[in-house]
Amino acid sequence: MNRSTRRTALLGAGVTMALPWMESLRAGDDQLSTENPVFPKRFAALFMGNGINADHWWAKGAGDEMELSQTLEQLDPFKKKLNVVTGLFNRNANGVGIHPGQTGNILSGAALQKGAVLKGGVSLDQVLASRLGEDSPQPSLVLGCEQPITGYHETNFSMAYSSHISWHDANSPVPMEVYPSLAFDSLFDNHGSRRMQSILDRVREHASHIRRQISAADRAKLDEYLNSVREIEKRIERTREDKSKADANAVRRGQPVEVMKRPDNGLPEDLREHMRLMGDIIATAFQTDKTRVATLLLCRDLSGLFYPFLDVRKAHHPASHDDLSDDYERVSRYYVSQLAYLALRLDSMPEGQGTVLDNSCLMFISNMWSGSRHDSSKVPLLLLGGLGGTLETGRVLDYLDKGDDNRKLCSLYLSLMDRMGVELPQFGDAETRLAGL
Repeated sequence: MNRSTRRTALLGAGVTMALPWMESLRAGDDQLSTENPVFPKRFAALFMGNGINADHWWAKGAGDEMELSQTLEQLDPFKKKLNVVTGLFNRNANGVGIHPGQTGNILSGAALQKGAVLKGGVSLDQVLASRLGEDSPQPSLVLGCEQPITGYHETNFSMAYSSHISWHDANSPVPMEVYPSLAFDSLFDNHGSRRMQSILDRVREHASHIRRQISAADRAKLDEYLNSVREIEKRIERTREDKSKADANAVRRGQPVEVMKRPDNGLPEDLREHMRLMGDIIATAFQTDKTRVATLLLCRDLSGLFYPFLDVRKAHHPASHDDLSDDYERVSRYYVSQLAYLALRLDSMPEGQGTVLDNSCLMFISNMWSGSRHDSSKVPLLLLGGLGGTLETGRVLDYLDKGDDNRKLCSLYLSLMDRMGVELPQFGDAETRLAGL
């Protein structure tokens, strides 16, 4: 049988479609040609602004015996692959005022500067991207489900800090893609005049050629992958049409599309579909090794998103001011469901003897514990996946009584970077790794 490298891609007119790992395509890749192949490790951060309902955010026990609260119960299928971490805090987000100063450094731990000049620090995802980016076609994927806001908060911090969690240097956030159609196009290098045509139609001939070269098991995997992409593509087409209409309306009105309200701005009217599509795009990017690093800002700090499907009348930020209410519990539970959805997608993708989730770490985090008190003395944090067996899972870890020097969020980041092969002497406000991780 003729074999290619793992990075075999399907090619078509104006499109490149990377393939997932397949047993019969691994020859030629030194790491994957051994009897015990070493798979790439991936990291994704999912962010929810303004905290959670603390009354229903808890876990007890370990492994299969772990008991999860009402808000976390959707993670029940993943208890053995889950770490529920409590008590970590971001020192430079405390005592600086509410909202932007608690958010812009959530992945960097840097001290933020007030006023017109932005100054913070490089975020965790971009450190990983700079060190690991050469190993994948795209260094990182930076996605969001809500447009950034501009101006200044009453604390004199820029709203850019509230709108972005990914920063490629101290002064600049990474541009965040909020349109599913554009994120999808970047995934498959789908550009030019033919981008409105089906990707799968354009790679059909090459796919048939590859199919004849691989094993029966891999043919089934290829068919499943192509069917998955077809399903995403169909959903993307609806959002592509909405984006084109929004662009035309913006020109006619003489205003930037970014300042228009959903759905006039071309973002999916159904927030649930928007978030699922972004999760699907990350899952496909990880499956095909298009990138190994991603961030998804599900909702920004000071979010204006609405949840009629949850029977919640207030927008996200006002609802967070009543954070112990049943309404905000439903909001918190909904956001955890986005983590569960992405985990399910990755766990359904075989990779060697395990799954893509087993070789990944998904981190769910918010910028504060309580929205009513703007309390960031600890942050809610969940980790899913074992980074190729380097991260022990199935645990509940509480650092609240360990002392401030031993519960730094950036110590966790140093520990995660170590496991991904990026070792730094310090990061943010931390010089030591997180004990017990």
